[in-house]
Amino acid sequence: MKNIKRITAAIAIISFFIFYACQKEAGENNRPVKVTVYLTDHDTPVFDSVFIDIQKLEVKLEDDSLPNGGWVMLNINPGVYNILRFRNGLDTLFATGTLPNNRIRKVRLTLGTQNSVMINNQSFPLRVDDDEREVVVNIDESNFDIVPPDQVFFWIDFDAGRSIQVDNSGPGNNNGFELKASIKIFTHRNTGRIEGRVLPLAADAIVMAIRGADTTIAIPDDDDGEFKIVGLIADTYIVFIDGNNGYRDTTINNVVVRAGEDTHLSTITLHQ
Repeated sequence: MKNIKRITAAIAIISFFIFYACQKEAGENNRPVKVTVYLTDHDTPVFDSVFIDIQKLEVKLEDDSLPNGGWVMLNINPGVYNILRFRNGLDTLFATGTLPNNRIRKVRLTLGTQNSVMINNQSFPLRVDDDEREVVVNIDESNFDIVPPDQVFFWIDFDAGRSIQVDNSGPGNNNGFELKASIKIFTHRNTGRIEGRVLPLAADAIVMAIRGADTTIAIPDDDDGEFKIVGLIADTYIVFIDGNNGYRDTTINNVVVRAGEDTHLSTITLHQ
């Protein structure tokens, strides 16, 4: 029996070091890798459209031998993106490129000046200060997927709700908006999703996933009431459904989100 225990312990130790070696190799890969980046958005009930002028996307690698301080530009189509098109779990292929290694440590997004929002079919400019045009986020291996031997994937969540503020500094001191971009880098492997359906459509509902002081919003689809919230940290959430047009709110407690999984909620029916 003692021999069996010793063999089992030895296997466990060997397995640990093999796992550690594989992870270390993945994190210290010096081979060129192909990177693919997707763009998505968490919803906002305030605006009909949010047009963001994105001019450049770069990543910074941990490698002192690289020029430009390790910053590498990725291939994108520069221009204006209506980021509210990429909600309810939708995303779009945003950037591609080849990197000397996979040791990504920062992401930098550079914005242009052609930013605006639509409210009730009326357009308003989004002011962006010069020092806000570059958005830099620190990341590590938990923020992107490494698919051996040479593929890297990650998602950029451009959070419209947190990024836009009322700006009363312009002429008339009203009807102005300012953009202070809030983005999050995540991977589907290390985050979870909540999805479901809210009926009737006439309730014009807003869905909120609440974790402490952090709230993420989704607006159910106009056609079928389906919603999906992505990029959630594994934890237990409160899901609050805000009803409108005379329909009552409802709350679902203890919604468990696990990394790499979808949490499916039964159809939620609101009542007047």
